[in-house]
Amino acid sequence: MTISSMTGFARVEGEHAGRRWTWEAKSVNGRGFEIRFRLPPGYDYLEPDLRKLAGGAFARGTINVTLSIDRTVAGLGFRINEPALDEALRVIAAIRSRIDCAPPQAEGILNIRGLVMEDEGEADEDARAEFVAAIRASFKEAVALLKSSRDLEGSSLLATLSRHVDEIDRLAGEARRHAAAAPAAIRDRIAAQLNELLAGAGVPEERLAQEAAIFAIKADVREELDRIAAHVVAARTLLKDNDPIGRRLDFLTQEFNREANTLCSKAQDMSLKRIGLDLKSVIDQMREQVQNIE
Repeated sequence: MTISSMTGFARVEGEHAGRRWTWEAKSVNGRGFEIRFRLPPGYDYLEPDLRKLAGGAFARGTINVTLSIDRTVAGLGFRINEPALDEALRVIAAIRSRIDCAPPQAEGILNIRGLVMEDEGEADEDARAEFVAAIRASFKEAVALLKSSRDLEGSSLLATLSRHVDEIDRLAGEARRHAAAAPAAIRDRIAAQLNELLAGAGVPEERLAQEAAIFAIKADVREELDRIAAHVVAARTLLKDNDPIGRRLDFLTQEFNREANTLCSKAQDMSLKRIGLDLKSVIDQMREQVQNIE
């Protein structure tokens, strides 16, 4: 059984025909899956394929990917995509003819996607294709390394979550033992209170039994403990699942917390209330860890 974290880091360096580059990928928590690329000018067209590759490996998390090209290699530089520049200037002129606005700065125009391209000197199409294929291959390596990083952290989280579930189970068992003794304790407490209020006068056994029954029904936490036991079974089953389980575990911790809150509100003695508070503390710790699971 394996689970994956949503946090991880990968760095891969590549080289082909004397040209070098570096991929860096950093993953953090996210409600869904989102990937952001920072690619050098002229490489934007790679993004759809790269996005598809990453999407097949991850289900959740926010991933930031950067590609850095070493431009100290002889023959590498930049060139302007002249047709794209002409079209951009035409559109800018059309806009300025309709509204009063300041002319754009050169750096703003150069940031238009696809306008600046890498100048490869005399490199032919085959050499270019081989270079791009090598970059794609190293990106796959970065994705695999990032997944391995997330899985490694996930294995640590699995052990932690298993301990949390075991502690919840233990505390629920302790609460059940207290709950079993609750009716008698409630009856004794009501008897003592009534005797005090009535200045020692005898309390009819029938009346005492009625009052004790009413309080015992209100204080009955067996239903909550049964649901907690069912949630423990569900959590242990999820932790054996190889599919992404983060959202399902998050929902389960909410259910755990709901039952613990009800147990605390029903508890008629401090011992049972303390157990309920301990349950809430463990559940909160578990939920913090669950937020990082894919």
